[in-house]
Amino acid sequence: MAMVCLSDFEAYAKKYLPKIAWDFFAAGADDCSTRDENILAYKRIHFRPRMLRDVSMMDIRSKLLGTEISFPVGIAPTGFHQLACPDGEKSTARAAKAMNTCYIASTYSTCTLEEISMAAPGGLRWFQLYIHRNRAVSQKLVQRAEALGFQGLVLTADLPYTGKRRDDVRNGFRLPPHMKLKNLEGAFEIEALVEVVEAVQGRVEVYLDGGIRKGSDVLKALALGAKCVFIGRPALWGLAYKGEEGLQEVLRILQDEFRLSMALAGCASVSEIGRHLVQFSKL
Repeated sequence: MAMVCLSDFEAYAKKYLPKIAWDFFAAGADDCSTRDENILAYKRIHFRPRMLRDVSMMDIRSKLLGTEISFPVGIAPTGFHQLACPDGEKSTARAAKAMNTCYIASTYSTCTLEEISMAAPGGLRWFQLYIHRNRAVSQKLVQRAEALGFQGLVLTADLPYTGKRRDDVRNGFRLPPHMKLKNLEGAFEIEALVEVVEAVQGRVEVYLDGGIRKGSDVLKALALGAKCVFIGRPALWGLAYKGEEGLQEVLRILQDEFRLSMALAGCASVSEIGRHLVQFSKL
């Protein structure tokens, strides 16, 4: 079957992943209202028509803190990639490097920071950190990431307690015996984006993670002030399909859709994207 859009990868992953793995990747906390709303919110944003624009030459490159990436989509931190494919986060790192974009490795990786770094030397990598009660554990993780060339630190600040993931409770979710949390051994919703952008007043770059399923979603997020977006579940679907190659295919589809959306909106470069492109019924 030809993989035409990201929902095709989702359908494949749902069909072929073990149920316990699919439920872990697909579910959110409690009744999953935030997960579902993150996707639905994009449907309330519409583009304003812009005609007679020269889009014969397109430039979709962007920068993250001064580092150029091929287009403004990176890979968000998600855990347990070996549940999706045998090489886990090593495949993710290789795909990100091949597509010249940023990969944020999770604290809850099933590959070590060293393995991730060796899999894609020279790639743009950041490290996501949960603040451990034992501050020495967090300090050592940060020092390891820095020594391995991770260029950024992404702090998770909204998790004082773990949410109740109902499907995981029902399934009695546990990592298989051969998988471990290797690095512990020894995103804003689109509707919050406008408020955040207004609050920071250009002093920092703002990124968005959550609900991105199409190239037009990327354009909407950038029009509302995001510098870059990051994908979580779609990256896992790509890994489940064909590992590194599948994830690259997911990114290529998003890249092509984003380029098309920009052209139809009359933008020849990322620098031309702005709030004037969109109207919305609720934000």
